Amino acid sequence: MVARVVTVAFQGVDARRVDVEVQLTRGEHAIVVVGLGDKAVAESRERVRGAFMGLGLSLPGKRIIVNLAPGDLPKEGSHYDLAIALTIMADMGIIPPDALTEWAAVGELSLDGTISPVAGALPAAVAAGAMGLGLICPEACGPEAAWAGGTRILAPRSLISLINHFRGTQILSSPKPGDVVDGGRVPDLRDVRGQEQAKRALEIAAAGGHNLLFCGPPGSGKSMLAQRLPGILPPLSAAELLETSMVHSVAGLIARGQLTRTRPFRSPHHSASMAALTGGGLKAKPGEVSLAHNGVLFLDELPEFSAQALDSLRAPLETGEVMVARANAHIRYPARVQLVAAQNPCRCGHGGPGKGWCGKAPRCQRDYQGRVSGPLIDRIDLQVDVPPVAAADLALPPPSEGSAEVAARVAQARALQAGRAEAFGEDAPTLNARAEGDFLEKAAALNDPARALLARAADAGQLTARGWTRAIRLARTIADLEGADSVGRIHVAEALIYRRVGAGAESAAGG
Repeated sequence: MVARVVTVAFQGVDARRVDVEVQLTRGEHAIVVVGLGDKAVAESRERVRGAFMGLGLSLPGKRIIVNLAPGDLPKEGSHYDLAIALTIMADMGIIPPDALTEWAAVGELSLDGTISPVAGALPAAVAAGAMGLGLICPEACGPEAAWAGGTRILAPRSLISLINHFRGTQILSSPKPGDVVDGGRVPDLRDVRGQEQAKRALEIAAAGGHNLLFCGPPGSGKSMLAQRLPGILPPLSAAELLETSMVHSVAGLIARGQLTRTRPFRSPHHSASMAALTGGGLKAKPGEVSLAHNGVLFLDELPEFSAQALDSLRAPLETGEVMVARANAHIRYPARVQLVAAQNPCRCGHGGPGKGWCGKAPRCQRDYQGRVSGPLIDRIDLQVDVPPVAAADLALPPPSEGSAEVAARVAQARALQAGRAEAFGEDAPTLNARAEGDFLEKAAALNDPARALLARAADAGQLTARGWTRAIRLARTIADLEGADSVGRIHVAEALIYRRVGAGAESAAGG
């Protein structure tokens, strides 16, 4: 007799079906696990053995063969323990043989028989529901798995309570989804004195989902501005919340099933490696760019990151996903983020003429800023110089307009974009930063003066083909903030200023 139960193997945020089969045969008393498992899977046999002893159960005096099918799919992690234990108990008759036919199972076993929490309960529940199965998971993971919607969930605390449930002596109730909690206090824009142009750029970036770079000396408020971006962004939609939570679930970042609609804000240190930023490592875990999915990735001290790590972000910023290539698999993680970066003008921090100016300028600036590749800079729509804050600005009372007022304008601009996307069809992007092709041509049709201005900037050699498209997207967002139906010359002129197009375009804007 061969007992079977379903579990899953994680490949990115996708959970693939794995059938766990157990057969008792003659031979040496041992548990043999086959099916391309890693070290954690191989150690399952000892955890299962210890859990049975903790419950006072004796394993059969036979050779127990555990097969994880398909055999060519890599299996990683300790979440196979529960499925292996259940199949053995079904084969021994402790659980009715047909009790597991409608369930998938994930969970790690402790030596006393309790079921410990594991990462990935939410994508496992989604996958189980797609297969027409319910999910058995640890009690601590129940509120998280319950967010999968129509999937039936069993969340026992231990093996003994699960045995009693299947025998009908102690029926377990289905867990409820965890709470939607506040993401914590987000700093308010009212705290920022002066820097009106930088605030304007921050508002434009929030309205259209554009990438943003602040460049200025230490203490000018670059990080302070970036940290206030989540406060003016709209909360996650239901679809975005599920997408983001799937990534966080695989990374083990969801506690007690609690989700938040506040957009992610990730700020890795500049010593972060390429794998830390884009994902990978021994078990191909999601990187910072995926953990910031549908939110903000803030890179402070941009030139201090390694060139390899920064250039690894170029493809995700274009495609909205990361593909981690391994010898035996290609693992995809979503990575649709808004990049915000900050840097000093040079290594000493101050740059050109002014208080504390650098005596090696402009060579020092050129060498320092040259650490960031041109192709990456070309993917940043708004590039803003942040000057030192004047003493007069610091002496002024806090500004009357804060994050709430700016957030209201951002919401109105995003509503215009959503309405435009709905009018053009389901496949149309809802943010200007992702518009392209025919949709962009129709959504951001330039009038003759605006197109002539953009052409003059391009002819002056100040715009690449990518820069041309991104300038149009930026101009469309500026027009949306004003509630304008069409993109005019004034919108293009402001967009070109943020593209750092230089003197040629500036003269074109004035001409």
